Amino acid sequence: MAITLDSKQGLIAGDGHLPVEVARCAKENGCEVVCISLAKDNVHQLKKYCSKIYSCHPGEINKIEKILKDEGIKQLTFIGKVHKRVLLQLHKFDSRAIELLKEVARLNDDQVMLLIIQELDKLGITVLDQTIFIKNLMIPAGVLGDVKPTEAQMQDVNYGFWLAKEMGKIDVGQSVVIKDKMIMAVEAIEGTDVCIKRGCKLAKKGASVIKVSKPSQDKRFDIPAIGLRTLKTMNKYKASLIAVEANETIIVNQQEVIDYANKHNIVIMAV
Repeated sequence: MAITLDSKQGLIAGDGHLPVEVARCAKENGCEVVCISLAKDNVHQLKKYCSKIYSCHPGEINKIEKILKDEGIKQLTFIGKVHKRVLLQLHKFDSRAIELLKEVARLNDDQVMLLIIQELDKLGITVLDQTIFIKNLMIPAGVLGDVKPTEAQMQDVNYGFWLAKEMGKIDVGQSVVIKDKMIMAVEAIEGTDVCIKRGCKLAKKGASVIKVSKPSQDKRFDIPAIGLRTLKTMNKYKASLIAVEANETIIVNQQEVIDYANKHNIVIMAV
């Protein structure tokens, strides 16, 4: 069902460049963007495209809800990395956030985010598909750079793709590191880059990284994404291939990422 976009859009922004891309595209589509920033690394860039920026901790639910009400926000997008370690910082959570977390059976991504979306819906606020403004960043199938995978690497990709999908079914993580059909690392609370580091240290060199969407991916949150930081981590720890899921993954600064992969002899592909 097609959604009619409001002229005023809310943006709850985590780390990275994706929130900046969403804000830029929303503004180019004639929307005023009001941002609640949960991070610090991209605030300077967000200022170019947002009419207002408020800084909040993810656990300041009362403050966030008040901002959304006061600004009259009826549609918003969650985008950008919010590290799962914030769930270990309960001393920074307000009383409302603590009460909401008590309702969650397991503190994994899906259950926490679905609860937040339900609470926003009670306020008359709709959380949009993360890709509405940035569909052009979704990657089609194929090898994206100049470096082609070997037959042995494709065996690791096929194994890793299956394994990552199985991990996604139980909401553990979206990334795995494979070498010679052996599991070097599975992503958990640490995130993709640390998973790569951990797995590649075991593999020594030549590992393959596979990142996929969850089998029942809710596009309102946690769309898989990679960027230059991911490739730099791979290069530092001597990984040789990254495969993402075609038409389900965002690559930020695509040409820059592909150029970096070519320069450092890394296979980058979507399957």
